[in-house]
Amino acid sequence: MPTSADIKKDAVLNYNGQLYVVTDFTFVNPGKGSAFYRTKMKALESGKVMEVTFKSGEAVDIVEVDKRKMQFLYKDNEGFHFMDPASYEQVTISEELLGEKGVYLKDGSDALVLLHEGAPITIEVPRKVTLKVVEAPPGVKGDTASGNVTKEVTLENGIKIRAPLFIKEGEMIIVNTETGEYVERA
Repeated sequence: MPTSADIKKDAVLNYNGQLYVVTDFTFVNPGKGSAFYRTKMKALESGKVMEVTFKSGEAVDIVEVDKRKMQFLYKDNEGFHFMDPASYEQVTISEELLGEKGVYLKDGSDALVLLHEGAPITIEVPRKVTLKVVEAPPGVKGDTASGNVTKEVTLENGIKIRAPLFIKEGEMIIVNTETGEYVERA
C-alpha cells in the first residue's frame, strides 16, 4: 500500500471518501519529533482547496489515473478543450480545475491530460515552455548600478514576469512553469 512518501504533485488521493489532486507538497523534518508531509489538495468535485498533514510513513490511498497525451485546441467559457490525436475524442476541463496551469497552454500545444474513470481531472504541462515577449520596456542606462538588473515584461499569454534588461519585444524566451520565472532565451 502506498505511503505518504509516494505523494507527489498532481497525484490523485482518495481522502475521506472524496478525490483530491495534490497541488503542492513539502517534506518537513523538524529537529524534534517525527517527519511529516504538508500537502495542499484541491477537491475534484467542489474545487475547494485544503491543507492536510500526513505523518511520514502513513498509509495513503493514491488513485490510479490514466495519462493521455492530448492536443490543446482552444479556450472558451466552458473551459479548456483538448483532443486525443489518435481517436479525435475531445474533452473539456474547467478553468477552476486547471488553475494557473492554463496560462501556459498555446493553441496546438501538447499536454498530458490525467483522466480518472474517463473523466478529465487535470493536466501536466511541460516544466519549461517557450513564449514570445509582446511588451518589454527598454533598459535604462544606469539601471545595473543600482543592482536592478531585471525588468517586467509581458508575454503572449498575458502574464508578466521579471526578465533581464537585454530582453527585447518580439524575442522568444523560456519560462519555468512551476515557478513562473525566466530561464533563458529560446
